[in-house]
Amino acid sequence: DLILMDLNYSRDTTSGQEGLDTLVSLRRAGHTMPVIVMTAWGNVELAVEAMRLGASDFIQKPWDNQRLLATLRKQLDRAAEERAADARTKSELEIARHVQQKLFPQHHVPLETLDYTGVCKPAREVGGDYYDFFSLGECRFAGLLGDVSGKGVAAAMLMANLQACFRSQLDAGFRQQTGLLQNVNRLFFESTPPAQYVTLFYFEYDDQSRVLRFVNCGHVAPLLLRQSGDIQRLVTTGMVLGLFPTCSFEAGEVTLQPGDMLIAFTDGVTDLQDSAGEEFGEERFLALAAAARRLTAQAAADHLTMKLKAFHGTVEQFDDQTLIVLRSQ
Repeated sequence: DLILMDLNYSRDTTSGQEGLDTLVSLRRAGHTMPVIVMTAWGNVELAVEAMRLGASDFIQKPWDNQRLLATLRKQLDRAAEERAADARTKSELEIARHVQQKLFPQHHVPLETLDYTGVCKPAREVGGDYYDFFSLGECRFAGLLGDVSGKGVAAAMLMANLQACFRSQLDAGFRQQTGLLQNVNRLFFESTPPAQYVTLFYFEYDDQSRVLRFVNCGHVAPLLLRQSGDIQRLVTTGMVLGLFPTCSFEAGEVTLQPGDMLIAFTDGVTDLQDSAGEEFGEERFLALAAAARRLTAQAAADHLTMKLKAFHGTVEQFDDQTLIVLRSQ
């Protein structure tokens, strides 16, 4: 619970340097318990240096027992309060993680000509990536993939706001594609802080005609892997959402033939780094996606996420990773 440490022991009896070195080693190793340092050769400069390096308090020898015990109680009480606060924070983040997972699609509407899935792996307990699927009725289906600026709790709150913007418009019966995005942009702009934005790929699919109409709002261009082996990128057709109160958007259109696969992804996928600092990159991801083209949507998503995990190994993930996979059948 606490470390009481003399700054001077075996090698040196005056400078306190070996004690300072030990203190640095403790903090670098991730030990967060209180450390109270002691020395008979203490002075203000040494005390300040010890506190700067992570000591919680300083006792000069010869010590007064009552003062020492009071210092120990004070640091133990403070450490207990910090542990309780950390436990509350972890509990709240765990609840937030479960809540956010419920915001992602829980059920998929079966389609005759399209197999589809999505997966999101946040860098922290919660994140700012968002994907969703919607039934528009009359054999029509919609989906989106968004990447909110920022990370962690703040980005997660913006992500929830974005979902509410889309759901409110769709539940109100708004169906015109570019008009829908104009309304969502206005709502998002009005309810978020300045300079916050989201890149977004939104699509609508007709299960009978196989036509997919899309709007790319400043998002990484999805990959359309044709059965023939050709590769097409669905490039930007509009501004990112949230920077301006009004924006205009244009829609693109493609027809999916049996065996075609569309993969939309966030930049956390291609920006992923290994232990040497090398990025996964779009070229490597493109080759990986092409190799998975004949798999089912879920199998392809599982294969891609497994390869991404193997690439970065034990390196900490610094950005959210999200994929949507559509496979025409």
